[in-house]
Amino acid sequence: MAGGIMNRGGGGRRYRPMAEINVTPMVDVMLVLLIIFMVAAPMMTTGVPVDLPRTQATPINQEQEPITISINPEGKIYIQETEVQMEELVPRLRAIAEAQPTAQGQPERRIFVRGDRAISYGRVMEVMGNIAAGGFTRVALLAEQPAAARPGTAPAAPVAGPRQQQRQR
Repeated sequence: MAGGIMNRGGGGRRYRPMAEINVTPMVDVMLVLLIIFMVAAPMMTTGVPVDLPRTQATPINQEQEPITISINPEGKIYIQETEVQMEELVPRLRAIAEAQPTAQGQPERRIFVRGDRAISYGRVMEVMGNIAAGGFTRVALLAEQPAAARPGTAPAAPVAGPRQQQRQR
């Protein structure tokens, strides 16, 4: 009979224990979790939300991961995702540079400045001037490339100034 019911000669009905494990619900749950993590993972890597200006400049080759300084629409300054005041910006950059020394003959660590499109140009230049006054020479601005120019590249590309373009040649 169907449903695991056994008929024995005495006319009594008994249910037979099911010895199989049904893995279909477990697979369904795992697939849902996989999709959730695939959708959520890119959202966790953005850091400080900044609306970058667009540019036609080509990306610069990078030898190691740069330090990213972001300025949000309210004018607050962040090193990676940590908020800092203007007075403690250069000391923190020096501490990071000393914690990760470069090998002999290698240039110092590159610093990228990401300024939101809505803030004033003066605030971005104030931050860059403070960094340059602290002795850091490899400072570049980040801008978003137009959609047509970046089929498979990263959404933000450093903009090389005249000094960095001369060094690359």
